Amino acid sequence: MLNDSPINVYALGGLGEVGKNTYVVESDRSIILLDAGVRFPEATLPGVDYVIPDYTYLKNNRSKIKALFITHGHEDHIGGIPFLIRSVYVPVIYAPRLAAALIRHKLEDARIKDNIKIVEYDETSIVRVADEFTVSFFRVTHSIPDAFGICVDTKQGRIVDTGDFKIDLTPVGPKFELDKVARIGTEGVDLLLADSTNAELEGYTPSETAVRGGVEDIFDKAPGRIIVSTFSSNINRIQQVVEVAVKHKRKICILGRSMINVVGIAREYGYIKIPNDSIIEDSMVRSYKASEICILCTGSQGESMAALSRIVNGDHRNISILPGDTVIFSSNPIPGNGALVDKLVNKLVKLGADVKQNSLAFSLHSSGHPCRQELRLMLSLMRPKYFMPAHGEYRMLKLHAELAQTLGMPADHIFICDNGDAIQLYNHKITRGGHIQADDVYIDGNDLDGVSSAVINDRDILKNDGMVAVLLTIDSKKNKLLVPPLVYTRGFAANETLHVVRHAQMQAESALAELMVRKVTFSEIKSTVKTAVSKYIYRKTQRSPMIIPVIMNAE
Repeated sequence: MLNDSPINVYALGGLGEVGKNTYVVESDRSIILLDAGVRFPEATLPGVDYVIPDYTYLKNNRSKIKALFITHGHEDHIGGIPFLIRSVYVPVIYAPRLAAALIRHKLEDARIKDNIKIVEYDETSIVRVADEFTVSFFRVTHSIPDAFGICVDTKQGRIVDTGDFKIDLTPVGPKFELDKVARIGTEGVDLLLADSTNAELEGYTPSETAVRGGVEDIFDKAPGRIIVSTFSSNINRIQQVVEVAVKHKRKICILGRSMINVVGIAREYGYIKIPNDSIIEDSMVRSYKASEICILCTGSQGESMAALSRIVNGDHRNISILPGDTVIFSSNPIPGNGALVDKLVNKLVKLGADVKQNSLAFSLHSSGHPCRQELRLMLSLMRPKYFMPAHGEYRMLKLHAELAQTLGMPADHIFICDNGDAIQLYNHKITRGGHIQADDVYIDGNDLDGVSSAVINDRDILKNDGMVAVLLTIDSKKNKLLVPPLVYTRGFAANETLHVVRHAQMQAESALAELMVRKVTFSEIKSTVKTAVSKYIYRKTQRSPMIIPVIMNAE
């Protein structure tokens, strides 16, 4: 019977990775989505702007999609929405107030003219979807205001997704609804999906308010300009920085497109409070003493196009680094970004800046995710029958699973899944289900089709080994090579006169002489040249550049 169908739960993104969070709850008739995020590309993905989930399964089941629920407004939870709604029709998006504002701006920025229904919710809201799901919410603390966990009641049992959280008892903003979490746990939770990002760290994540002391200390002592770089979406951090800046009578200059957009929206909705007379344009910075300036900008991860990198590289029209500047990195490097941050820090120091990073000496960053004691507390309050660690790389998921076992949860009630692995809830019991297509899609510019893995592999070859083009001029009627092959290189050799390049030409000519004693096709010519040149170059250099034969037919 349709009304008695099992519930499938799976992730299209967010498992085995940090980012791209997209979770699906599906019955025979309906699908609801929990978050629709992106992952930012690591250094191994040249030219890629975003990584999004493969939405093929959703396209094939588009008639079942009833709603998208958003836990909070970070990019790894809302960044995929423009790509999702260009792929499938989403009838309604439910989001907290701040996330809803950020989504509206994101859709406008993406020039999506469709009338997308966005409904704001809060901790008192209850949403009924298709007579199959009843969705309620509980407030959590995170590094952005209006962060929530989601409770989904179905005919087969209750599913809870914590969203991103930390248990901050002295937060900047509303408190964590621990009493509501405990009540949900008392009523009974069949499946818990919980944030695993800090599962490697023992203890508690420091409170966001603990950062203020470290920032205050630097503002008290810095003689010149202060440049603070953090994530544009870390609104609680930004509020603390601007409060300290105003207290020290420093004018605030905001740089970076995303920082300007997010701060503007947050001010409009009252999440960030900055007196109008404390904000100045970048063109006005030189009109004030260095000790009167605080610059708030993007670029804490060393991103080449972010405001801080452009300032350091001399590409910003009005701001450059001056000896005596103090630069505060109010974030920790995302895994994979450490080398980029180190390179940026070295450039700053070389230009005469005093760089402050999060350390024992200066508390300049507090994670928005729970450490192990908070994970234990969440599991103890929720008391789930079954558990699926979420939001994290594989080692984080595994550590979270092991931690649940130490609290008495049977190993066969814990599911460590990959993206696409479905688990099935039926009559308050969970078993493993099938697998849904859940590959990565690489977004390059605004092309919704994405870039294939083969293209990424080609870019990797070009980046590491370069390219060798072999230009061939032939007379196809006479089956004859008219002139010796010409070899051009990019990213492989400094010029075309080097020994290895000249001999590669000879190898190509020799191979073609043997081949063209009989009538041959263009495909055979290309294949022969590629094989001969690539084998020779690898033998001499231990490198495998991309070989591109180009045939000009002079018949």
